[in-house]
Amino acid sequence: MKEITFQSSHFFDDLAAHADRHVHLIMIATKPDIIKQVPLYKELQKRGHCVILGHTGQHYDENLSGGMLKEFDVQPDFNLNVRGAMFEVVSQIIGRLGEVMAELKKRGKIVIPYVHGDTTTAMAASNAGFCHGFASVHVEAGIRTLTPDFSQWLVASGKWQSNGLQATGHKPGAISEWRTFLMDAENWQRGSLEPYPEQFNTRASEAATGIHLAPVELDRQFLLGEGFPEDRIFVVGNSVVDATMEAMERAKDSKVFERHPELADGDFVRFCIHRRENCLSERRFRAIYDAMKALILDGRKVLLITMIQTEAAFERFGLKEEVKALVRDHPNFIHSPVWAEYADVVAAMSRASVCATDSGSMQEEMNAMGIPCVTLRFGSDRSESVMCGGNIIAPPTDSGFIKQCIEFAWDNQAMKNAPKIYGHDVSRQCIDVVEKVLGEGEVFRTEEERLRL
Repeated sequence: MKEITFQSSHFFDDLAAHADRHVHLIMIATKPDIIKQVPLYKELQKRGHCVILGHTGQHYDENLSGGMLKEFDVQPDFNLNVRGAMFEVVSQIIGRLGEVMAELKKRGKIVIPYVHGDTTTAMAASNAGFCHGFASVHVEAGIRTLTPDFSQWLVASGKWQSNGLQATGHKPGAISEWRTFLMDAENWQRGSLEPYPEQFNTRASEAATGIHLAPVELDRQFLLGEGFPEDRIFVVGNSVVDATMEAMERAKDSKVFERHPELADGDFVRFCIHRRENCLSERRFRAIYDAMKALILDGRKVLLITMIQTEAAFERFGLKEEVKALVRDHPNFIHSPVWAEYADVVAAMSRASVCATDSGSMQEEMNAMGIPCVTLRFGSDRSESVMCGGNIIAPPTDSGFIKQCIEFAWDNQAMKNAPKIYGHDVSRQCIDVVEKVLGEGEVFRTEEERLRL
């Protein structure tokens, strides 16, 4: 275990001495993990459970992990310190976390891993647990990508050319009709492997899960359709709501508008582009970038938050100097690396007119905050946020159509007033479910127990 660092030199002894046989292990690795998992960690602490926080080390920079851990006032009990390419990170999580679990099992403990969503950590950590006969609690279970039926849209509207996703003429009203089309669940189809590797991760996690905590009914239906037991699937909402509501309170003290006074009066679009599919494809990235650039040149205020993949794409496609020139020549363009504190993100977003993103979590947060969202992907694993009317798909192929979608969504009242679909007091409901299951047996159950024989 030499690669693993522990907060306490008595880590295993302290857990072995705890009266509770169950060890609730909350796993984090990325910024979204911290936002969505820490509320559950604190709820378990509040109820007096034996709970530990494990960090894989996947996000280790201050602005991606360290700053947020300080903000949420939590300290991981151990860090796996994983590094390397994707396949190396996966194997390191399984191997190193497997060692931690093996030692706890040897000391008579039943580990309950809590994994989140579609992350590499969710896939690998649930695998590590299952190797020991420990089933996971999958937070944000069942998220599956749906894609609009573009061929049906072609037939229904004639707004797209048959040789590709090119908007024809950008006719007035086209985006309103597109939004109406997207709000009908019948106009969506399954089968997408994007986002990659997230759609693999969420499916692989499910196979080692004993409690599926689905955000919405649509996710429950996906899980039922894949054959998972109905009595272990629970619709609880999304814990991001708890984190977002708490951050909105703290946002009152945020200093973000001192650093970026140009954002204080709102009326801006927040761009974030970081999906592998978008950042590795010049066609996709240029479509999004050109839409953003056109908005800047039109005088619209644009906040671009970049991550490692974004900056690599600027370099890859020869845009680095052009971006610098846009920043220099256009005061309405604010370009910043990702911010360390979640309260700053929420404070700024509360004043945004629209969010243009290829993120998954941002689609949920915008629904919770009532901010119109434009998703820069061909489909969405949060399609429920589109069907309820607060989000719209802008396929990354035609910059003109992307720009038109953003302009349509800008302070759009109908989108701002879309139903809030991700619940409230979600962490409490999640732990209520876990306690209910534990009151009847274990998270991992044998076939006799499942069949009640």
